[in-house]
Amino acid sequence: MRGFDADVAVVGLGAWGAAALWRLAARGVEVVGFEQYRPGHALGSSHGGSRMFRTACMEHPGLVELARLSSELWRELESAAGEELFVMSGGLLAGPREGRLLPAAREVVRAHRVPADLLDAAEIRRRFPAHAGLGRDDAGIWEPEAGLIRPEAAVRAAVAAGEACGARVFAGTEVLGLRVAGRAEVVLRTAVREFRVRQVVVTAGPWLSALVPGMSARAVRMPATWFAPKPGAEDAHRLARFPVFMRELADGSVLWGHGATGWDERVKLGLEDHRASFERVAASDVDRALRRADWAPVAERLPHAVPGLEPVCARGEICLYAETPDGQFLLGRPDEAGPVVVGGGCCSHGFKHATGIGEVLAAVAVGERPAVDVGFTDPRRFTR
Repeated sequence: MRGFDADVAVVGLGAWGAAALWRLAARGVEVVGFEQYRPGHALGSSHGGSRMFRTACMEHPGLVELARLSSELWRELESAAGEELFVMSGGLLAGPREGRLLPAAREVVRAHRVPADLLDAAEIRRRFPAHAGLGRDDAGIWEPEAGLIRPEAAVRAAVAAGEACGARVFAGTEVLGLRVAGRAEVVLRTAVREFRVRQVVVTAGPWLSALVPGMSARAVRMPATWFAPKPGAEDAHRLARFPVFMRELADGSVLWGHGATGWDERVKLGLEDHRASFERVAASDVDRALRRADWAPVAERLPHAVPGLEPVCARGEICLYAETPDGQFLLGRPDEAGPVVVGGGCCSHGFKHATGIGEVLAAVAVGERPAVDVGFTDPRRFTR
């Protein structure tokens, strides 16, 4: 491979990029990875101590098979890492029977035969007392194979698995720009020198559009917030009794979160796509200070929705993610004949699929047919 630094470069080693690096290296591809910070950092989309995993994906029917593939690969990565990355706590999707969340969840479970049980409000309160604020007409779907993924550990594990298969990693190295020099040549510019590769997989999260112009992805600032149980309410708010959940409230908003884990004694909670606290930003210029407006919309719902928690934020972090106009990912080649592959637009629900997406991106890069159909994520769909 005279004159080239690698067959493939992966730019951005967050969850998707780290997984792509691993899956490429596992195929024996000569691959090099670039990360502007350090793998497992807290400045993008792949941090926060936990990420929820579920197979009952309501965002698009095609995501169910991607989640199944990801589940298999999370277990494979765990085995390679020798540490727990995926905590199978089970998960609850709940809300009014005639609302928007529960009917959609029931349809996904039925159509894709996802193992799950239907619970009425009384049974949910009995099994999970932290959900005492359920409405009389509420019900839920219990998915026993849902759970949590530890994001920082997972990213580091995927990078390490890639390196164990021969990948080279340049941490603390920002790719300042890329230039397509031919159908099988890309030049990557860094502060130190240029790198020449035959193909590049760009998984730069909220920085994607800066490296690949024309991508329909915009950076969003999203707060992650934790709340402390009141004295005497600690047991009801541990993960075993307050597992991962999404719950539509009476006002139509969707609260999500989970109980205290072995690595954090606070309860992680948030609101799904809450525009009062989500903000479109420039990825290179983000206010990372936690504001009252970041956590107040969650806190004000706690006394009725989840009694037993202090209605003041105990901890907060700022995450960045990239959103697309239709809420679906960007996976594939922007130019069908070109050497650039993109993985972007996580739309705040992409971490659970990271290993499966890494496998898809690796397959596309080497000319294989992906194991699952991801045609709905074609990055050219907005320009056709």
